[in-house]
Amino acid sequence: MASEDITKLAESLAKTTVGGGQLSFKGQSLKLNTAEDAEEVIKQIEEFDGLEALRLEGNTVGVEAAKVIAKALEKKSELKRCHWSDMFTGRLRSEIPPALISLGDALIAAGAQLVELDLSDNAFGPDGVRGFEALLKSPACYTLQELKLNNCGMGIGGGKILAAALKECHRKSSAQGKPLALKIFVAGRNRLENDGATALAEAFGIIGTLEEVHMPQNGINHPGITALAQAFAINPLLKVINLNDNTFTEKGAVAMADTLKALRQIEVINFGDCLVRSKGAVAIADAVKEGLHKLKELNLSFCEIKRDAALTVAEAIEDKTELEKLDLNGNCLGEEVCEQLHEILEGFNMASVLGSLSDDEGEEDDDEEEEEDEDEEEEEEEEQQQLKERGAEEQESLTPKKIIDSQASTPVPSPPVDVATFLAFPSPEKLLRLGPKCSVLIAQQTDTSDVEKVVTTLLRISSVFKDEAPVKTAVHETTDALMKKAFSSATFNSDAFISNLLVHMGLLKSEEKIKTVPSLYGILMTLNHMVQQDYFPKSLAPVLSAFVTKPNRALDSCSFARHMLLQTLHQL
Repeated sequence: MASEDITKLAESLAKTTVGGGQLSFKGQSLKLNTAEDAEEVIKQIEEFDGLEALRLEGNTVGVEAAKVIAKALEKKSELKRCHWSDMFTGRLRSEIPPALISLGDALIAAGAQLVELDLSDNAFGPDGVRGFEALLKSPACYTLQELKLNNCGMGIGGGKILAAALKECHRKSSAQGKPLALKIFVAGRNRLENDGATALAEAFGIIGTLEEVHMPQNGINHPGITALAQAFAINPLLKVINLNDNTFTEKGAVAMADTLKALRQIEVINFGDCLVRSKGAVAIADAVKEGLHKLKELNLSFCEIKRDAALTVAEAIEDKTELEKLDLNGNCLGEEVCEQLHEILEGFNMASVLGSLSDDEGEEDDDEEEEEDEDEEEEEEEEQQQLKERGAEEQESLTPKKIIDSQASTPVPSPPVDVATFLAFPSPEKLLRLGPKCSVLIAQQTDTSDVEKVVTTLLRISSVFKDEAPVKTAVHETTDALMKKAFSSATFNSDAFISNLLVHMGLLKSEEKIKTVPSLYGILMTLNHMVQQDYFPKSLAPVLSAFVTKPNRALDSCSFARHMLLQTLHQL
């Protein structure tokens, strides 16, 4: 290292702040490429007794420097907070995962028990999530309360990896009697889209302790918003929901409004620039009016809300004594309605809470909104197709180079699969390899006059359920073909079917020894689809609901799927 570089580094390190168990190199623009570059940083870390928080934001750390810093961290068992945002400026994306792996392994080796992990503003993409995946699954993160991953470009693939890691962390920590109790989750500007958001929603539903969720600017449409809403309903401590700049539409807004009715601690709702439109705004207003007495901020700006809906929102906050800000800017109100809003709030002695309306778009005709709704549905269908294609591309980008290279050689043909092979040893791959006629083949080869065989076949089909589109579709179509054939038969006993199924699920006791399914997730998700179909006898819904509602350890481990099924049954 040149003498002038050493002098510059020394001057930067002189700005290092120490206090309250925290060592901070924040904003020093240190360029730590080699072990030599990092010597002074390492010295500071090694000499710091009782290190609880390490700030490395605003610097750039290379692979070699990360390794030696990691070595110093292996002895810091008291470390609780890692403020490591924006610390890979100018680095190649390929450099970030190995650097994160080194640092994560050090924390695991040290026996640290993290409370906060902030990796925001590090553009590591889907591959980067692999860099701290092992850390998230380790005992070092069983105590994690705050996870901040804002602006990391994780994408759909990264979102799925993250969700799986969080679920695994919760599973392992629960086994030790202290379940992961994550409070704050931040993942804005990550291109998570519907599939990434849905994967994370499943993890949120399992965790159940969230207090703040910040996921703005993620390209999430109503399917992802609905999945998040269902997960939020199982997190009763939620105080802050920030989903700014996603696309709710009426469907997503209504789903979120239903969830808000079940939450009692909400203080901040930021649905600005989310296209909730008038019907969605009215649904949210109803939720606000019914409860949310701790609400401090409601942001519905730039949502294409029109006059009557905006007035409904204003009237809904009449008794919200804690409210500090209502943002309805950038909607389609017109000057007259803007004045009416002021009058309504003045009547409540709450005029000061209304934010600026300077960007109001002016009044529009209701006919235009109907046309927009039609266009919106078409746009969403196109977007869904694009999202699926993009998600597939991202999954390909996660494939290790060695695997890609090996595929260049002559592929080994897969052995043929028939229905008997699939049913004997079910797997998603085997179901897909049965081909497009798999649903017809399985239905044809199942004796639907035998309730036991129908239940067994259904459980085998549902056991391979995955949220991935091809598998999910294949499971749904095969289930539909089988159950439509069974329920349409005059000799099929529906009551015996539901009883037999509940026994195999471990929800109903039997005099005979019956082996129950190892996991209820697949059958619960499949039932959630089944009960919505015309062939499913609606008389069975109350029975199913009664048993799924009862306390059961097997159901507790599939809380998200259980909640989705119960919600669907309630709506029938």
